[in-house]
Amino acid sequence: MPAAVAVHGTPRTPAALASALGELAGRALAAEAMLTPKPGLVDARGGGAHRDMSLPTLLDSAAALVAPIAACATAAACLPLGRELRAALGVLGRDGEQRMLAATGGVNTHRGALWALGLLAAGIAATGTVTAAAGFAARLAAVGDPAAEARVPSHGTRVRRVFGATGARGEARRGFPHAVHVALPVLRAARAAGRGERAARTDALLATMSSLEDTCLLHRAGPRGLRAVRAGAAAVLRAGGSDTVGGRAAFDRLDLLCRLRRLSPGGSGDALAAALFLDAADRLVTEWSR
Repeated sequence: MPAAVAVHGTPRTPAALASALGELAGRALAAEAMLTPKPGLVDARGGGAHRDMSLPTLLDSAAALVAPIAACATAAACLPLGRELRAALGVLGRDGEQRMLAATGGVNTHRGALWALGLLAAGIAATGTVTAAAGFAARLAAVGDPAAEARVPSHGTRVRRVFGATGARGEARRGFPHAVHVALPVLRAARAAGRGERAARTDALLATMSSLEDTCLLHRAGPRGLRAVRAGAAAVLRAGGSDTVGGRAAFDRLDLLCRLRRLSPGGSGDALAAALFLDAADRLVTEWSR
């Protein structure tokens, strides 16, 4: 990217772009959290399948991650793709996790989302386009983090070992296919069809839930729980979507299932946040290039 671009007389620098991307990421995380209702996930009704989370908790977490995600974009604008950049993002990600935990009283609200949005923000800053961002992020995710072995294993790590699921790491190394090729197209197609924004976002979430190998679900309920949620989400879409009569009935059944069995499709929530971020970033970069 050029060092500075003037748009309508306003200087546009890599640092300013990184800051704007951080703000968009925070808004995307907040928008995902506020979307109501969501099966099993935190929303305005309460913690869903979670007993240690609430909507204010998630909003505090989203605000805490603005600066770390902006820092990931700044690093990618300064360093070439490779081990040095990957190591820098590892440091920034761990700092971001500590900020998140400080803001939430120790609750892991957005660890996977920080990984996804940090990589995607880095991809946008490095390539100057949203189109190429996921490919850059995939290549960067494939580079080993020198400090990874010292990390405490996460639920996702344990699920990968037990079930062979690739989780957030696999999504990143494949270029975030559920955010880019599932949630984002469904979101935009619903808008183009004149659907309301809430229905568009909800159906984008459900489309992801119907196919993602969600390690959050595998951790809580194993393969049977994952299959049940996938089938329930697909049933809503087959009935016409979340804003139809049949779709609402199927949605209510899925919502009840998730609440009773404490099934949380957290990976799908992260994918929706990533799709919302990419959608907003696309508009930002278009304006940036004028």
